[in-house]
Amino acid sequence: MAGHSLGEYSALTAAGAFRLEDAVPLVRFRAQAMQEAVPVGLGGMAAIIGLADDAVEAVCREASEAGVVEPVNFNSPGQVVIAGVKAAVERACELARAAGAKRALPLAVSAPFHSSLLAPARDRLAARLAEVAISEPRVPVIANVDAAQHGSADSIRDALARQACSPVQWVKTMHEMEKLGVTHMIECGPGKVLTGLARRCVPSIPCYPVHSAETLEAALQNLSAAG
Repeated sequence: MAGHSLGEYSALTAAGAFRLEDAVPLVRFRAQAMQEAVPVGLGGMAAIIGLADDAVEAVCREASEAGVVEPVNFNSPGQVVIAGVKAAVERACELARAAGAKRALPLAVSAPFHSSLLAPARDRLAARLAEVAISEPRVPVIANVDAAQHGSADSIRDALARQACSPVQWVKTMHEMEKLGVTHMIECGPGKVLTGLARRCVPSIPCYPVHSAETLEAALQNLSAAG
C-alpha cells in the first residue's frame, strides 16, 4: 500500500498504523505547519512535462540563482513537479521550455510543498508525531521519502516528518510495488490521477480507480476476472 503526499497518512490509517481519531487532527496540524512555514505569496510550484529527471534537476540548479527551487514530486517518467521561491520557479519554467519541455505549468497552490523551504514544518511535525500513538501496519506501506517499508513507530515518525520537506518518490514507489510482486492496483479516492501515473510507471500492472459504487463494482469485476 502507498499514498501520495497527504495520501500516505490515509494509507497508514487504512493499514492500522494510526487510529482515525488521531489521524484527522494530525493531518490538520500538518497542513497548518506546512502553510505557516513559508509566507503566503513567497513560494510556488510547477509541473514540468516532457523532460527527464536529470534535465529537470539541471534546470533547477541553473534557476537557483533566483532562490531555492527543487524537484519535489517524481510522479512518472517525464512528469516532475518543482517547488521553491516563486521567482526561481518561474525562471525554472522558462529554462525548462527552452530545454524542450512539452509544458511547464505553474500550479495553483498555497505553499512550496515538499521543498527544503518547509524544514520548519518538518521540525514541528516531528514533535507532534512523537505524541501520537503509532502501531505496526497490518500491511506494508511504502513511504514517499525513500520508497521503502517502515514498520516501527519511530521509523514511521521519521519518514513522515522528513516527507514534509523531501521529494515524493512516486516512480520508485511504483517500481518497489512491482518488485514486491504486486499484480493489480486499486486507487481509492476522488478522480483517477494516480491510476494514470501508475500506468505510466508500471504499465504491466493494471490499476483500477475506485471513487463511487459503480467504479467499485467495476474494479471487483476486473479483479474477479483476473482470478
